[in-house]
Formats: sequence, C-alpha cells, structure tokens
Amino acid sequence: MDKKNALRAGALAAGTTLMMLLMSSPASALSRDDGDDPGQGLSVIETLGLFVVAPIVLYLVIHGLVMIGDKTHKKKDPTSSNITTKADAQSEVKA
Repeated sequence: MDKKNALRAGALAAGTTLMMLLMSSPASALSRDDGDDPGQGLSVIETLGLFVVAPIVLYLVIHGLVMIGDKTHKKKDPTSSNITTKADAQSEVKA
C-alpha cells in the first residue's frame, strides 16, 4: 500500500513539474515590456562578490553570533561542569 501511494505522489510531482515547465515559455524573455530599461550587466567580479562572497560572509557572521551565544550559555550552566565519573569501577563477587 505504501509503494502505491509513493508511486502516485511521484507521478503527481513529475506531472506538475512537467506542466510548469511547458507553461513557462522562455521565449517570453525575448520581448521587452513597456517602460523596460534594464541598464548595464554585472561584471564577473561583481557577480562572484554578490552571489558567492556575500552569502559566505553572511553565513560566517550568523555562525559566529550563534557560537558566541552558545558559549555564554555553557558558562552559566553549573550542573554539567561538576559531574565526575569513575572509569576504574570494580565489583567484588563472592561465590
């Protein structure tokens, strides 16, 4: 029964994707709209900076802020720092 539902869902997703691809014609990009004034394109350096470097820097800033917030939380937690465990536990068995 699960295989039947999975096959049905896959067919539905494939059909929907195919219909969306067929309905969105790339030929409409060739004609300009009224009042369209696109301006100059981006250079390679500007494109790499905008779509590669900027997301990486943004990720690193967010990651750094999360790490700072996480470290301050660990310093305030008194319960995990005072737990000790014994690795040399021995048991005495008398027969």
